[in-house]
Amino acid sequence: MVKSVYIHIPFCKNICTYCDFCKFLYNEKWVGAYLTALKREVKDRYMDDEIKTIYIGGGTPSALSIDEIKRLMEIVKIFKKTDLIEFTYECNLSDINENLLEVLKENNVNRLSIGIESFNKKNLLFMERTADYKDAKNKIKLCKDYGFNNINIDLMYAIPGETLKDLKKDLDLFMSLNPTHISTYSLILEEHTKLASIDTQLIKEELDYEMYKLIEKKLKSANHYELSNFAIKGYESKHNLVYWDNNEYYGFGLGAAGYIDDIRYENTKNLKEYLLGNYVKNQEILSKKDKMDYEIMLGLRKLEGINIQKFKEKFNEDIEQVYNLKDLYKNKDLIKKKGYIYINPTKLYIMNEILIKII
Repeated sequence: MVKSVYIHIPFCKNICTYCDFCKFLYNEKWVGAYLTALKREVKDRYMDDEIKTIYIGGGTPSALSIDEIKRLMEIVKIFKKTDLIEFTYECNLSDINENLLEVLKENNVNRLSIGIESFNKKNLLFMERTADYKDAKNKIKLCKDYGFNNINIDLMYAIPGETLKDLKKDLDLFMSLNPTHISTYSLILEEHTKLASIDTQLIKEELDYEMYKLIEKKLKSANHYELSNFAIKGYESKHNLVYWDNNEYYGFGLGAAGYIDDIRYENTKNLKEYLLGNYVKNQEILSKKDKMDYEIMLGLRKLEGINIQKFKEKFNEDIEQVYNLKDLYKNKDLIKKKGYIYINPTKLYIMNEILIKII
């Protein structure tokens, strides 16, 4: 049974230099047509499962007007969700106000994910974003006053020209906001972004590594439960754990990805095609080995790793018979302890190299 839903809202008021997600500048006419098509896709493809987690991401979902958000929430009402445990809505700081929070509260949103990225003026200029610490403090207090106590904030680091001192200051400011969750992202040059088109030079890998270690050190009081994610115990993202546990989920909207009935699919990023009802662009029918490979790739992102017994129950296979892990144990790339296999915490930074060795 599919228990989770991701909905993509591809509209933004500003296009960030690094973003490769499916997005367009906000256009009222397009939003209206898009929401009509989104409702049609949900009605066509949703199979009456009882939904436990919902995540509305983008783009910038908070870029929608209040009336448009109300229309979006009418679409969400199609899902059966008697025991909904987590409903996340992504926001930009500049969009947060009482009207937005009232509508989200009325529609049972109980987790906010706020894209701040940095308070450093040079970093913000580079990313073509805006953020102000005093404004963030006031907006997050407003969110908490409305009962939104489960708040994630995004931090981006390894920006060209950024120093360890710059990152430390950002981390101190982020922590002083007292979020329940922080997601951290090292800048990556993605195709079809402004940064890629102007031949941006990334910082040296050694500095990137030092920054990652600084983040781990500064956030050591939090539960570092996934490669890039830190939370107060009990506030780990239940929706994102669906992905990392390699469980099935619906993906609705332009460019959304989903995983249902052993098929991983990706929706079209072509707005015209989507409005015509041609939702899915690519799909991959998974073999048993494919599913086990995904289990490895996703499960080892979690710091607790993969439960050996649950792997066997899920696939009727012994993980150590399917994959040759002996050399990885010997090199201490992998650790086997208390029924789990996980990446050595000192080697998380080279996780991709370790995954390639396994698969």
